[in-house]
Amino acid sequence: MRKKNTKSTKKTKHKAGGETGSLVGTLDVTRSGIGYVIVENQQKDVFIRPQDFNRALHGDRVRVNVVKHNPRSGRMEGVVTDVVERKQTEFIGRIELNKDFAFFIPDKAKGTPDMYIPASGINGAKNGDRVVVRITEWQKRNKSPNGEVISVLNAADENDLAMKEILVDAGFSLEFEDEALEEAARIPDVISSSDISSRKDMRDVLTFTIDPADAKDFDDAISFKKIKNGLYEIGVHIADVSHYVEQGTVLDQNAYDRATSVYLPDRVLPMLPEHISNFLCSLRPNEDKLTFSAVFQVTAKGEVKSRWLGRTVIHSDHRFTYESAQEVIENKEGTYRDEILLLNELAQKFRKQRFKNGAINFSSQEVRFRLDDSGKPVGIVIKESKEAHQLIEEFMLLANRTVAEHVSGIKINKHPLPFPYRVHDTPDEEKLLPFIDFAKKFGHKFDTKTPEGIASSFNSMLEEVKGKPEQHVLEQLGIRTMAKAVYTQDNIGHYGLGFEQYCHFTSPIRRYPDIMVHRILQEVLNGDPVPDKKMEEKCRHCSERERAAMDAERAANKYKQVEFMQDYLGEEFEGVISGVAAFGFWVETVAHKCEGLVSLQSLLDYDDFRLIESEYCLVGRRSGRAFRMGDKVWIKVISANLGKRQLDYEWVIKPGDENNGNEKKKGRRGKK
Repeated sequence: MRKKNTKSTKKTKHKAGGETGSLVGTLDVTRSGIGYVIVENQQKDVFIRPQDFNRALHGDRVRVNVVKHNPRSGRMEGVVTDVVERKQTEFIGRIELNKDFAFFIPDKAKGTPDMYIPASGINGAKNGDRVVVRITEWQKRNKSPNGEVISVLNAADENDLAMKEILVDAGFSLEFEDEALEEAARIPDVISSSDISSRKDMRDVLTFTIDPADAKDFDDAISFKKIKNGLYEIGVHIADVSHYVEQGTVLDQNAYDRATSVYLPDRVLPMLPEHISNFLCSLRPNEDKLTFSAVFQVTAKGEVKSRWLGRTVIHSDHRFTYESAQEVIENKEGTYRDEILLLNELAQKFRKQRFKNGAINFSSQEVRFRLDDSGKPVGIVIKESKEAHQLIEEFMLLANRTVAEHVSGIKINKHPLPFPYRVHDTPDEEKLLPFIDFAKKFGHKFDTKTPEGIASSFNSMLEEVKGKPEQHVLEQLGIRTMAKAVYTQDNIGHYGLGFEQYCHFTSPIRRYPDIMVHRILQEVLNGDPVPDKKMEEKCRHCSERERAAMDAERAANKYKQVEFMQDYLGEEFEGVISGVAAFGFWVETVAHKCEGLVSLQSLLDYDDFRLIESEYCLVGRRSGRAFRMGDKVWIKVISANLGKRQLDYEWVIKPGDENNGNEKKKGRRGKK
């Protein structure tokens, strides 16, 4: 059985007499201007007065000294002594010009001060313009920082403004530093003979990529050839970003600061400049490319007989989209038919074995908006995971696991080599137990004796509910019991995948941890690994940036949902209850997958509803009318607020629905 991560469950106790000392956490500034530092594993936040922020801003990771402790309330009071890491250095607001300088007034306060902009930093902005400003300097003696205008926003383009605001609020820089762009531009486009001679040359082996139709950065490729003894040599080739992005450069620092690319409905904010991501490193067809590879010898039964890790040079022969590869799989004809079909057969064997070994088989569905030329949503596209996706997924998982297994065996002075593992903890017991009780109502039993038993129970349930009315609700609630996957040097394994060792190696164009993995792996292969004392700090940063990117993507998708539903105000749609709370329930429309809130206030004319958490539902006190997660209901769109990114729905009673509550109430009396 794999290790349990005890870090997340450890509680910090305080002495009755109070506690002073240094703590590190995240500063949360309220609308009133008061601050609280949220410290991991602390039951109480640390109260911070505005005069004690010491140049820290909302969302910053800070060091705080606790100066007071109230034993009765448990509340600590502190002073920020240092900003460990800025959440954001760029802000959106309005500029006010004076004769030789300007002031920047931020749109959103939360403790963000006005900024002084010297004449050299105005960069063509005019009085009253909405601009993006970056902090350039903040001296201790000054209450406000100095800044410079990065870009002037087009006030007429509401969509562009909204997307940029989402990115900036999430702490992502909209532009690369000039020096980073210059470093990227100076990288030679031509692969030198010395680069090729130092690598395994696999240019004569059949190689191809399979990616989304609109992808430009192809960071992985698959090679295939038959070898002796009935074996197949299969290579997983990954863009060698670490060859081009040298550690310690401004380019590297910009990539680390972002730590991930951010994918919004109408744009991508790349982790690396496009010259690198879409040209130098992208494994485009009919071009020689430098790669970092995991090469396997595999039997027809899917048994991996040998593994090789190292730097290579490849030449992609063909570019498949997921759709074109899927056509080959389904029709059993097309370009490289034999190779695609055999790779798919092996991938399905890997997949079957993975679930047998304890991986959890949650289905995945991606909902995207179809946009017109102006970025306005005109429809939705639902993408489901098919065999072509699974083909790539299984070979990427194999490569990621193989790299993690290789590095996990390395010790430095009897200690494990610091490494950014991708880990996933066992389910949260507080969330899991209510879910298990709920699943029992549908006839599903869980073995909770071991983590493996829980995973097996999940898979049995997911298989049994396919096509049934309760499928959606049980899948969604099941996912919510799961811990979040993170990066850490504490290797506790990946519960959801059923792997003892796992890391991210296969997407260095869009994820910084993969670049870190490439660098460490090369040191290991060279025989001279150097422990990174800041590894856990870097892992925490990458995990935080990943969460910020996901939040930004959700916010942007919500904006598009609201924008789309503005055209349907007053119209009625069928929906599915996707969440419940004491103040109402959320409904996702069947036709558009757009989620809005039916407030409790709007239901008062029908009944007085109360939340029953164990049942995941709202129940009327008089009628017994229940609104449960997964129930189908009809709603009317009554409000679509773009500024708040908020949809408000109203419950609509349809014929046959009027007696719903009374019938249920009578049923309960009968049972008594």
